[in-house]
Amino acid sequence: MRIVVQRSKGAKVTVDGEITGQIKQGFVLLVGVTHEDKEEDAAYLADKIANLRVFEDQDGKMNLSLLDVGGEILSVSQFTLYGDCRKGRRPNFMEAARPEQAVVLYDAFNQMLRDKGITVETGVFGAMMDVELVNDGPVTMIVESK
Repeated sequence: MRIVVQRSKGAKVTVDGEITGQIKQGFVLLVGVTHEDKEEDAAYLADKIANLRVFEDQDGKMNLSLLDVGGEILSVSQFTLYGDCRKGRRPNFMEAARPEQAVVLYDAFNQMLRDKGITVETGVFGAMMDVELVNDGPVTMIVESK
């Protein structure tokens, strides 16, 4: 799994003009799944993201986690994270998992975060979505399970 983590002061996702997920402070996650991913990958990343110390403490140092600050997550499925752009001008998406495999891991990943007490809002898997966010910092990282 490959996830782009963006620290956010607020974010929302809309599908066909309707808000499907909205958060205040926390993370916007763009979540990609590849063929080889298993539930262990989702569990590893859920733990990593919940405990990633990228929020500022009273001294302005990035020492606090999402759990420490009571942050929320907006999780958006993103198969294009596995787009290979090395050859030609059109990305190859052969490394992205098929939708029927990806949705199972995506849903399991989101549930693992919820099980840690984190509010998780989502877009709609496979839909065309508009994502708006106020990137805080900006702080943006890529975390992977492999």
